[in-house]
Amino acid sequence: MIMGLNHIFTHIDIHPAAIIGQRVFIDHGTGVVIGETAIVEDDVLIYQGVTLGGVSLKHGKRHPTVKKGAVLGAGAKILGNITIGEYAKIGANSVVVKPVPDCSTAIGIPAHVIEKGRCTDPFMHNMLPDINKEMFEYLLKRVAVLEHILVVDNKKVLEEDLELENIYDAFIKAMKS
Repeated sequence: MIMGLNHIFTHIDIHPAAIIGQRVFIDHGTGVVIGETAIVEDDVLIYQGVTLGGVSLKHGKRHPTVKKGAVLGAGAKILGNITIGEYAKIGANSVVVKPVPDCSTAIGIPAHVIEKGRCTDPFMHNMLPDINKEMFEYLLKRVAVLEHILVVDNKKVLEEDLELENIYDAFIKAMKS
């Protein structure tokens, strides 16, 4: 009954069985949903519209565990019995269905870990890379190099192509991580 009244007044839906740690801050909480078997450890920051949801009707643990110090961006959907590591960041509107390691950043639909081992300043939201923009820039540069090869065959073009190949390899490696 208390949960129902709380939902009416705050538009936040936290199941009474969910385990919530100390100093968890729900910033502009409208639309936040935390499921029954979810565990949110200490010092987690949750922005508006975040869902910690289940993907199964089976009994037992079926909601996420969010470790200490994580930041969950606005509108993020974290689904299933997965773990979001300590000091991890989840980008706004990301859909996370796989575990995210400690000190990592995950963005996208479905979410991909794009950065690992970065535990400093979890509030640098403006530093999240735009992987779609980076890939588009890469493709434009690649087309320019190929067009140039068709016109003139020289050593400088091959050096530019090798540089782009390194950028592409780094991009593919980041997407597979």
